[in-house]
Amino acid sequence: MEKIKLITDSTSDIPLPVAEELGIDVLSIMLSVNGGSYAEQRDLSTDEFYDLLVQSDELPTTSQITSFTYEEKFKEYLDAGYTDVICVTINSKGSATHQNAQMAKAALYDNYPMAQEQMRIHIIDSKCYTAVYGYSVQQAAKMAARGISAAEIVGYLEDWFDKATVYVIPHTLKYAKKSGRVSAAAAFAGDLLGLKPVIQFVDGENKVIEKVRGEKKIVPTLAEKAEKMIKSAPYLILRGSNSELPEELAQELTQRLGYPPEDIVKIGAAVSINIGPEITAVLMLEDK
Repeated sequence: MEKIKLITDSTSDIPLPVAEELGIDVLSIMLSVNGGSYAEQRDLSTDEFYDLLVQSDELPTTSQITSFTYEEKFKEYLDAGYTDVICVTINSKGSATHQNAQMAKAALYDNYPMAQEQMRIHIIDSKCYTAVYGYSVQQAAKMAARGISAAEIVGYLEDWFDKATVYVIPHTLKYAKKSGRVSAAAAFAGDLLGLKPVIQFVDGENKVIEKVRGEKKIVPTLAEKAEKMIKSAPYLILRGSNSELPEELAQELTQRLGYPPEDIVKIGAAVSINIGPEITAVLMLEDK
């Protein structure tokens, strides 16, 4: 009989109480802010990080999960008798965390040759950030609790990541300018004119697909895109320190689609550092 363990990182934005209830191990990324170092969610809540981000003159930084940390965890699972470890990581194009997990897997099997026969380690690249994998990892843990096989769970996750698409609109270009996501000139012109980029995250990449003028356009623009693509599939709303527009978007999509979002999720440090603590976004599945 299979004994399955789910492990991910804190950029998944799974609340720690939920992770504990579902038996998911969440490894915290380290945040460097104003000379201080904090473990995400454990030393610093999401709301506390937003406050520090707004107050900080310099852009905070994040640290990857090390291969040593992963190897320690994998050995712990081996000793506990797990037959399958499903490790889902932050987008490999945005962090070396995925590569470090792969290195840890190889090191464990080198150091403990019998481990390869005793415990399978499935390392999956989420190809994105935040609830794109946080939500699906929670579903995977529920599947494991129902006795669904590791192979089926891995298939579910890979299919989800192949189809997951996020459309996000930051309310200001200040942080995208600081992080280099847009040029200083473009950010200045965009803020001056009230233009806000519609950013699409898909397959590990992000791109600006259009621009809208003013906050009044945010909800209608995202609702229209979601309505065209969502066909009876689950969807989520993403938000930052703001709540009004994301909740308005949730109500609008509930009316248009006939069912509500699975959740409204606060983005964590990795996303808010790059596009700001005030965003409105929708996560959906798109057949490509």
